[in-house]
Amino acid sequence: MQIKHEALDNAKSKMEKTLAVFKKELTHIRAGRANPQLLDGIVVDYYGTPTPLNQIGNISAPEPRMLVISLWDPKLIPNVEKAIMKSELGINPANDGKVIRLVVPELTEERRREIAKSIHKKGEDAKVAIRSIRRDANEAFKKAKKASEVTEDDFNILEEEVQKVTNDYVKLIDDAVKEKEKEIMEV
Repeated sequence: MQIKHEALDNAKSKMEKTLAVFKKELTHIRAGRANPQLLDGIVVDYYGTPTPLNQIGNISAPEPRMLVISLWDPKLIPNVEKAIMKSELGINPANDGKVIRLVVPELTEERRREIAKSIHKKGEDAKVAIRSIRRDANEAFKKAKKASEVTEDDFNILEEEVQKVTNDYVKLIDDAVKEKEKEIMEV
């Protein structure tokens, strides 16, 4: 039996957002394979306005380990190169006056292990956030019980429900970590 409670609905939506943020973070971790999403966080000075790179040109991956950036305004090439150099990608851009090429270097075994470790840490951080959301929901349930807004039975059902939702999201995070780790460790 399911019971509706505002704190339960809030917890579900916050957990969903936490999972979405975590998955977005994972897309920025490179696996030695060129992926246009690697450049999602890069912001370029576009005539005095900070603008995301994907809004001032096309980004494609013509080869498994190369990204090509075709800018709509070739005058921006130096700005884009500067932004890429400042980023934590560790990739040096090369241009021919028309396009910028980024060659994604092959990852060493040691670097793969470091990346896998950082993925696990990000996963743990996301799970801590999920559990914190559960704790907040349980506090709301306790207040509602104290104020006689919910019965003892309803309180127990709500606690079980929020625990079930928490377990589901923790499993989704674990699955995402395993998937990304598998991608990273693949040679």
